Amino acid sequence: MTLTKKLIVIACAAILVLALSLTVVISEILATNTPKTDLTRIACLGDSITEICGYPEYLQELLGNGSVVGNFGVSASAVNFWSDKPYYFEPTYRSARNFSATTVIVMLGTNDARYGMDDKIVNFTANYERLLNRTQHWNSTKQVYVVIPPPIFDNSLDLNGTFYAQEVIPRIKQVAKDMGLPVIDVYTPMLKHPEYFSVDGVHPDCEGAQAIAKIIYNYIKTH
Repeated sequence: MTLTKKLIVIACAAILVLALSLTVVISEILATNTPKTDLTRIACLGDSITEICGYPEYLQELLGNGSVVGNFGVSASAVNFWSDKPYYFEPTYRSARNFSATTVIVMLGTNDARYGMDDKIVNFTANYERLLNRTQHWNSTKQVYVVIPPPIFDNSLDLNGTFYAQEVIPRIKQVAKDMGLPVIDVYTPMLKHPEYFSVDGVHPDCEGAQAIAKIIYNYIKTH
């Protein structure tokens, strides 16, 4: 083989190695920056803040026609199996499974701060883990997000904002951490906006629902 041919072969080999290296680098970048969440069908599980206040409808607007968002909220429902209305046993929860969601957004915990539930909080962690574990194992589910619900302001609905902040929220965070699930914090940004809430101090108004939808949208589109 002449010197010229050897140089050509070496050059071609170097170009091939460089091309393969670039392919690997580009693949890694795309894998890092491309959200793994399948947003084809999104099930929103929760209580009246989900069912009545309308954030799933605003989330649908933000996501557009490429996604279908289902509202599976149940008013007055809670995580705790010892509450008056555990979400886990509601027919709506079964309907959410039949929805064949690829992504599930769970925003529960507000009603677990009801006065008189203090001594039942010890059950919260195990009960939430059971609900989330079951949801993770729906055949269609690819990602479950745990949402820290908005704050509880002064209200006449028998809900204790201090107990919620000190006892319920830390347990929500711990469950998500133990299960390796991503957490969307709606509480902290909404804490600065009491004007987003109706006169009852618990349920967000239209502006508040839009704010919740935007927080969730920004998170799921980038994680």
